[in-house]
Amino acid sequence: MQIDIIGSGFAGLVAACFLAKNGHEVHVHEKNEMVGGRARTFSVEGFTFDMGPSWYWMPDLIDKIFEDLGEKREDYITLERLDPSYRVFWNDRSYTDMPASMDALYRVFDDLEKDGGKKLKQFLDDAQIKYKVGTEKFLEKPGLSLLELIDVEVFKNFFKLDLFKSVEKDVCNRFESHKARSILRFPVLFLGEMPHRIPSLYTLMNYADLKLGTWYPKGGMQQLAQGLKKIAEKHGAVFHLNSPVTSFTCANGKVTDLHFEGVSKKVEQVVAGADYNFVEQQLIPKAYRRYSPEYWDKRKMAPSSLIYYLGVNKKLEGVEHHNLFFDEDLVEHGKQIYDQPDWPDSPLFYACVTSKTDPDVAPEGKENVFLLMPLAPDVEDNETLREKYLDIMLERMERHTGQSIRSHIIYKRSYCINDFKQDYNSYKGNAYGLANTLMQTANLKPKITSKLDNLVFCGQLTVPGPGVPPALISGKVAAKLVMKKAATLKKGH
Repeated sequence: MQIDIIGSGFAGLVAACFLAKNGHEVHVHEKNEMVGGRARTFSVEGFTFDMGPSWYWMPDLIDKIFEDLGEKREDYITLERLDPSYRVFWNDRSYTDMPASMDALYRVFDDLEKDGGKKLKQFLDDAQIKYKVGTEKFLEKPGLSLLELIDVEVFKNFFKLDLFKSVEKDVCNRFESHKARSILRFPVLFLGEMPHRIPSLYTLMNYADLKLGTWYPKGGMQQLAQGLKKIAEKHGAVFHLNSPVTSFTCANGKVTDLHFEGVSKKVEQVVAGADYNFVEQQLIPKAYRRYSPEYWDKRKMAPSSLIYYLGVNKKLEGVEHHNLFFDEDLVEHGKQIYDQPDWPDSPLFYACVTSKTDPDVAPEGKENVFLLMPLAPDVEDNETLREKYLDIMLERMERHTGQSIRSHIIYKRSYCINDFKQDYNSYKGNAYGLANTLMQTANLKPKITSKLDNLVFCGQLTVPGPGVPPALISGKVAAKLVMKKAATLKKGH
């Protein structure tokens, strides 16, 4: 079967790998100049910047994708576990490092509150059950039937999954100190809702964070995209870069043609890994759309981001590879993302200094700095606002680390809502897909299938959801649906 894939983000890449390996003729059409979607990279003046994802979590799930393709991840990517995983800066001018060793981590929590280590061990034991059930029983389900959710182990552990308890309640019932609570709330910051509105099922992220660890793929996150591209090409997939799809022609319940700038192509089967809303609301003719603009407008979106890529002409002291600035109020920042969407008064933010681990991403004696501030999607975005918040972030970095940074910046580039829309056709300029609320989980997400018989979706706006491992798995789920359909057609003939 000839299969055309729109978009080469992680989901599209994995779909290409599985479908090409299964013997199909695969063509991948990518709008931008390189594969990887949000995980693109760029190099300038000796600095190399990952443009999007920078946390490599759940290495077991990523390794399994390679294994399912008959490959070994280590043949494509060299991983290094970071120790500490990250540093957290507080408003009392102190900081906490999160060690890779569990015994050391328990001691950190003992320092934060009485019996903190013991409490953390119990918390992570419970989170491990959620992680095991969540990753083994839910992640690879296409979300097409409620029967998919009927599973003995799910029922056996149903009450331990805490679907109807919030992350906030779970964490605050167990821990007393502000710092312990803040560390354990951190992974849900990017899930798209306040901790009191995210099901405690998602404390499985704490298990991924604290037990499975934070890793770095040498060369950056783009190496994961390049590895998958090599596998897809090994099986015959062809990549067409700088090749945005502009519209579909549809007839008799099927996509018949893809249109590019000045060129058209007949198609047999399409996998859409590009932004779901864009494909459904802009490329598909109205008669074949499953959802209305009102449906989309009511979706709860995860945040967008203000990102700055900075080249600094000296080595920075007092920072690690990953740094979280939790020196302002999470709840207040969250309200200005989710409740009264606006630019935050006092933001939390994240600084990644990749050159602390990888000397190849910056010239000798210099530092590669990536700053990210979560931001409500679809708010006003302009250069004046970007610069204002860059100054806020740098002032706080300087204050906490006791050094000047602003006067040493020799390269600067910003990226925000307008860029997400321009480069990825991202709905409302979101960076992280749909919020992981209970009403947007599993079968309640936008369907992986379309009203069009030969179109399947994958990526962060459908099952299983946002994040690097879920996006990879989404590509596999979409590919399996297409392969099942192809096998049925072949049998019928």
